[in-house]
Amino acid sequence: MRPKTISVLAALSLCGCATTPVYPSKPRVALDTAAGRIVLALDAKAAPISTCNFIGYVVFGDYDNGSFFRTVVRETNANPNPIDVIQAATPRGSDDDSRPPIVLERTRDTGLRHVAGAVSMARDGPDSATSSFFIVTQETPSLDFGGGRNPDGQGFAVFGRVIEGLEIARRIQRLPADDQELLTPPVVIRSARLLDAAPAICTP
Repeated sequence: MRPKTISVLAALSLCGCATTPVYPSKPRVALDTAAGRIVLALDAKAAPISTCNFIGYVVFGDYDNGSFFRTVVRETNANPNPIDVIQAATPRGSDDDSRPPIVLERTRDTGLRHVAGAVSMARDGPDSATSSFFIVTQETPSLDFGGGRNPDGQGFAVFGRVIEGLEIARRIQRLPADDQELLTPPVVIRSARLLDAAPAICTP
């Protein structure tokens, strides 16, 4: 685990991302994957904690050489609340503890929903998300607050949406996987890059 010796603000300045704002409340992030390009628009106004956390990992290059490693397809899922998602992680894995976990931004409070293309934070218990995120390929309300996918009923934190490449995400979802829903092989994320200025709330 490498130490984080500079602030997110300093990293944004070094990469040139903190100048000339374009979409200050909905910055875009481009994921260059082995299966194609996926562009996300993050929602800093509705979900500032999750958005700024994700941007921090992006500007430090933490997702570079990570992967989409898991696929869940409702037709083959035995859970009583089936879902359609692909899950990604840094090279350190889905239990990456290089930074503290963040507070859960419930869909009850943000007004965001797990519609097709939604980008959301993976977690175990509430307030346990770190770097692992997932893309929803089909509308899945059981992932929202009050839904049954997680037994605690708190749902997952949506913080953005795919604006380019949803067909790539759906293609990844249909790739071969083992009986543990792990893609075989995983789809490499070559790089993740912030395309616009980080919202002011992320650069105090």
